[in-house]
Amino acid sequence: MPETIFAKIIRREIPADIVYEDEQCLAFRDVNPQAPVHILIIPKQHVARLVDAVAEDQALLGHLLLVANKVATEQGIGGAFRLVVNNGAAVGQSVFHLHLHVLGGRAFTWPPG
Repeated sequence: MPETIFAKIIRREIPADIVYEDEQCLAFRDVNPQAPVHILIIPKQHVARLVDAVAEDQALLGHLLLVANKVATEQGIGGAFRLVVNNGAAVGQSVFHLHLHVLGGRAFTWPPG
């Protein structure tokens, strides 16, 4: 696995406020929250960007979406939340380990950005 801050969190070399974990992924509070609830969900398997996912990752990608729903519900925002996946530096991806942002707890506008 490439050395990223998320790899270090998975290995517990860097502390994180973990709210969910299973054999495939880890969810924790963002250290720079953009909403009252801002959780990151990362796969334990390294995939750098969504465009790097392959057919064999289909079950993992579906699992991440189901975990996002579970985490949002557990955090009290299950009725209204935004799910964001940045794909590439040009759109804001700063850690090249696939991750989902679960955001909620306030109103959002459209379009984002």
